[in-house]
Amino acid sequence: MAIDATHAMWFLPFVLPICLYVAFTDMAQMKITNQSVVLLALVFLVIGVFLMPFTAYLWRLAALLIVLVVGVILNGAGAMGAGDAKFAAAAAPYIALGDLRLLMALFAAALLAAAVAHRGAKYTPLRELAPHWVSWDRKKFPMGLALGPALAIYLLLGTLYGS
Repeated sequence: MAIDATHAMWFLPFVLPICLYVAFTDMAQMKITNQSVVLLALVFLVIGVFLMPFTAYLWRLAALLIVLVVGVILNGAGAMGAGDAKFAAAAAPYIALGDLRLLMALFAAALLAAAVAHRGAKYTPLRELAPHWVSWDRKKFPMGLALGPALAIYLLLGTLYGS
């Protein structure tokens, strides 16, 4: 993996609870809150500046801006939700450019697993554990259920197998 294992190790304990919160709130409310997105970006801003060479840090921040612009365009076209676009932008600085293909495969697997689990639970007695979740009755899928875990698993793998 291209991500530095030390970077992933420092980010993981702060990012993991945010990712879990995003998955939960997206299932419960079909919203990825602005507070969680801002917090995710702040974690990178505060910790990243101490971990990375300054030029690498600036390139990672440029990734945030690029993904945000692309996400706003996709949101405007109706291809993705605004919260999903903001979360993807806030998550972008954590991803090493050399790991982009790995991340896309990881996201595809997380999306497939999340869709099967969510849609499967929707038609079982498990639904009764959280009967008021908005996502049960919507046709749209809560992408935070895949986005959050994909970032968390990426950082976990980076901690274990990073360079």
